[in-house]
Amino acid sequence: MKDIIPDWAKELNCAVTICDTEGIVLYMNDKSKETFKSAGDLIGKSLMPCHNENSKAIIARLLETAGTNVYTIEKNGQKKMIYQTVWKKDGEVAGLVELSIVLPPDIPHYVR
Repeated sequence: MKDIIPDWAKELNCAVTICDTEGIVLYMNDKSKETFKSAGDLIGKSLMPCHNENSKAIIARLLETAGTNVYTIEKNGQKKMIYQTVWKKDGEVAGLVELSIVLPPDIPHYVR
């Protein structure tokens, strides 16, 4: 896994989760493991049972089109941005990366 994620991601202050093209979880940084601790150790397991049919269709579309999906959620009083995009190896789609970033309530927005 070192060739995919360097050590800097381990303690990053956002959740980083990586799966392969079959939806098998390959990597979770510390924040991701904390976020999903109620589900147990997910590395080596499919992420599909955790998703509804709409989410599964989005995952399939992202993998098929080398796409990106970005949205915000509010959970437990925290607003988060979810950024999902493919990762590639030798130019070919190899799976998905999800970044889950807690947003401050007063996040500034700039037009540049």
